[in-house]
Amino acid sequence: MVHELAAYERAPDQCHLTDEQLSTALFGPAPALFGHVAVDAQDEPIGFALWFLNFSTWAGVHGIYLEDLYVRPAARGSGAGRLLLATLASICVERGYRRLEWWMINWNPAAGFYAAIGAEKMDEWVPYRLSGEALRGLAAQAVTAPTRTTV
Repeated sequence: MVHELAAYERAPDQCHLTDEQLSTALFGPAPALFGHVAVDAQDEPIGFALWFLNFSTWAGVHGIYLEDLYVRPAARGSGAGRLLLATLASICVERGYRRLEWWMINWNPAAGFYAAIGAEKMDEWVPYRLSGEALRGLAAQAVTAPTRTTV
């Protein structure tokens, strides 16, 4: 379904995830990715949520960052997406996490759904990303830069 999501987001050529990578991330010796799968009455997968923990230094507690939420087209409107989000909200409340956050591609029609459940659009924060050559270039500076640690 991750590849279905990539196709929906008009970027199928950018999704290189393998079953082995996903399995290791979810079930390896030190998992840092967590997931939930929504199934229909026949126990067929119809959607998923993949998430990991973030941390608010201001609040001093963890939160959940929802990396991906996807519901197959035939199951949209069934309540599966709401149930997946409600499950994550319940984990936040149970564990004392202060927030559940995610990004949404700007043309996604789910914006209305998110507003209806009370999600706030966070437009004062601008996402940044380092990848590819820029990421490797900055990483090289860590190897060559002098460091000093003060305790």
